[in-house]
Amino acid sequence: MWRLAVMVLMMGLVGCTQEAQNQLGRAIQNWTGTNGVLEIYAGSTLVKRFLQIDKLSTAMGTSDRNAREYRFGYGVLDANLNGVADPGERRIYFEVSNYCTYVFYEQP
Repeated sequence: MWRLAVMVLMMGLVGCTQEAQNQLGRAIQNWTGTNGVLEIYAGSTLVKRFLQIDKLSTAMGTSDRNAREYRFGYGVLDANLNGVADPGERRIYFEVSNYCTYVFYEQP
């Protein structure tokens, strides 16, 4: 019975567009959570790091529902850039422009 369910699910995913598959993957990831890291660079120099990020969201316009030119989220500001959420480093709201150089990845 479970094999049939898996086959039906796989056939459904194959029939979905890539965007629909991405949305499903993001929905599952949002539900399970991510221990993400966001690093912001100025040239080749790391200038900011945020830890323990659940997700990066794309800002949407209120009336036109168009995507805005930045992402936002909540994370622990790693003030000393040591890759660890130290005592005193707190969770804050942040925004990052589409025009800056940043890397977002899951904490290994």
